[in-house]
Amino acid sequence: MVKSDLIENISMKADISHIKADEIVKTFFDKLTMVLANNGRVEIRGFGAFSVKEYKGYTGRNPKTGKSVDVKPKRAPFFKAGLELRQRVDSED
Repeated sequence: MVKSDLIENISMKADISHIKADEIVKTFFDKLTMVLANNGRVEIRGFGAFSVKEYKGYTGRNPKTGKSVDVKPKRAPFFKAGLELRQRVDSED
């Protein structure tokens, strides 16, 4: 499923205009992004939790040249699936 499919699905299910459904989806993703950018956490019960993981810098190696390369510390989004989601995905129905 892609974003446009999600918008179409919400539009039909909630019986709202395509424009309104698009606005809802964009608002959700904008807010989620803003919270994560500010090092926050978003938890959706039964679905999962979005958070930010911090990775330390380290000295890596360029595989082509073999030279040492300093890799800067970074932050990356992380998703942990909730129990209910894991069970639904794992079920055979």
